[in-house]
Parts: sequence; C-alpha cells; structure tokens
Amino acid sequence: MVVRDVHEILESWAPGEIAWERDNIGLQVGSMSRRVRKILVALDVTDEVVREAREKDIDLIISHHPLLFHPVRNVTLDDRVGRLVHRLAQSGIALYSAHTNLDFTRGGVSFALAGRLGLHDPDFLQKDQSVLKKIVVFVPADHADAVAAAMASAGAGKIGNYESCSFRVDGTGFFKPMAGAKPFIGATGRLEKVREVRLEMILPRWKLHDVVRGMRSAHPYEEIAYDAYDVSNISDSYGSGVIGELRKAMPLSKFLAHVERTLHVPGVRFAGRVRNRIKRVAACGGSGSNYLPAAIQRGADAFVTSDVPYHVFQECDDRISLIDAGHYETEQPIVAHVVEYLKTQLGNGGNS
Repeated sequence: MVVRDVHEILESWAPGEIAWERDNIGLQVGSMSRRVRKILVALDVTDEVVREAREKDIDLIISHHPLLFHPVRNVTLDDRVGRLVHRLAQSGIALYSAHTNLDFTRGGVSFALAGRLGLHDPDFLQKDQSVLKKIVVFVPADHADAVAAAMASAGAGKIGNYESCSFRVDGTGFFKPMAGAKPFIGATGRLEKVREVRLEMILPRWKLHDVVRGMRSAHPYEEIAYDAYDVSNISDSYGSGVIGELRKAMPLSKFLAHVERTLHVPGVRFAGRVRNRIKRVAACGGSGSNYLPAAIQRGADAFVTSDVPYHVFQECDDRISLIDAGHYETEQPIVAHVVEYLKTQLGNGGNS
C-alpha cells in the first residue's frame, strides 16, 4: 500500500471537492508513491506528534488541521511550520490532511461529536445544495441500458441508499449527416429520424468528467447530444453540523455536566437558563457559531460548538441554550473515527 491508496480511501468518504475553497487539504509533505505500513492519526501536527511518529517508525501522519494552511514564504528551522516540515521530510514521513472535507461529510467531525454526546439519529443540521449536477443524454432506445450502466459505473445515479437511478422518456431524434460524417444510423445528406430515449441521471459535480467519458464509451453515436447542468437538490451525503436527540430530556444544568464529562473539559461557556429542558441538540465541531440561526430554526433546545464570539451569546435571546465547549474538545472525537474507518477499509486490525 502507498499513500495514494490511503488518499483514495479517504476521498471516497470525504471528497476534496466538498472542502472550503480556501482550505489546503490533501498531501502536504512527501510523495503519493511513498510506501505505507504504519499510520498515525492526529488532530494537529505538533512537535510531540512528529516525535511520536519518528519513535514509532510511522510512514504517514493523517491530521485534521493542515500544517501548511497559510501561504509559505520559506521553510527554515527558525519557524514552527518550517521546523516540522523539515523533520517530516528528514524522517521520510508523509503528511496528509483532511480538514473541511471531513467537516462537511456524513460521519465526519460533527457526527463524531454527536456520538460522543450520545445523540440518537443524528442528521445534518444544514444540508448542502451545491453538490449535484444532472446529466441528460439522448440515446437510441436499444442502447439505453448499456449507456445508463456505463454512467452508473462512473458515479452517476446514486440517490441516498439507491444506485443506478435514472429517468427515461421515449422520443424522436432528428439529424442530417453532412459530408465527412460517419453516422451510426442514416445516410449522408438525408434528414433522418430515430426512436431515442432521453436518459437523465444525478451525479456529484466532481464526477462529471468520468461520467461523460463512461457515457461516450457506451454510446453508439459519433456526435452525442447531451446536457449537464447544476441543480439545487438537497444532498443527503454532505452538509454542516448535526442535529439529534438525547434518549431522555434533562435540565440544562445536568446537560452542561454531561458535556463536560463526555468531552473531558473542566468547564464550558454557555448562555441559557439552567432549568431549561434539553432534548433536541444541535452540534458543530470546531468554529460553528455561524450555524446558530439554523439550530434555532430546526427547533434545537441546545447548540454545542466552539469559538463563540461574545455578542453571539446574546443572539440566543432565550430561544436556545448555546454552549462553547472548546475547539479542540469538539473536534478531537474525529480522531478515533478516522482510525476505525481506516481499519475497516484496510482490513487491518492494528497497523493504523
């Protein structure tokens, strides 16, 4: 196994295309062809993490927060980032970061936080509406199945727990082959008509190139008429934050103690009446105060996140209890989730 294999495994869960456009994710140090036997997963790349990696003969570090986030002007031993990059390169340790793509995927950072808090049936607090495209292609009726199968193999037609989803409408296609054409049906210089199927399928926007290539490989026409356009469908796979419910309602005072205990924090900042009953809980690992309006709109009794500015606490206006449990503390649960995911995908009981 090489780094590229690990990259593909992580991208199948948290595609880089869903990351914040100004984020710096993926391979940060090393080579995609670097052989991997041992993996260390960490929230941040620190001196202690690199020291542990060197002591344990680690080949690849997977971090949530990128070491190289801001533009780098130089790599020197006088700078923290430069020092760590130098040590990684010197030791032949590759570094891969999965940051906001891991924030925005199902089962990612906020879902790990929801699991730690004991929320049941968690779902996205706010689902993504910019992920999907629709492709429409016109194909001779007796080739529709083959074309649909090729497009599905390339990533089209997945809706929730269903695959190979398509919609088809019969119609008539008209065309006149001109000089130089090599028509599959018809003759040069003569207007032709043929029974065709309008085939429609949904796909993630980053799979368009592969789907078109698959469609072309199975389509019999020399020139293929197709359309691809953005849609605003709500994605079930990608979004922000989570919302779920506790098994039993509890007063805010007890819920605060529950948050402190499960996240291993000595204390939290909060706004809300300590006697308020908490049952429905929204959460967002890391800096999620921008999702406070969504938490209120979804009827959450409490919202757990971090890095909440002073004035945002006032926006609660007794409509919701707002809890700042710390950036590290609300994101740290994802580390164990990444480890378990890799073990499952790699079929490896102990080398990750």
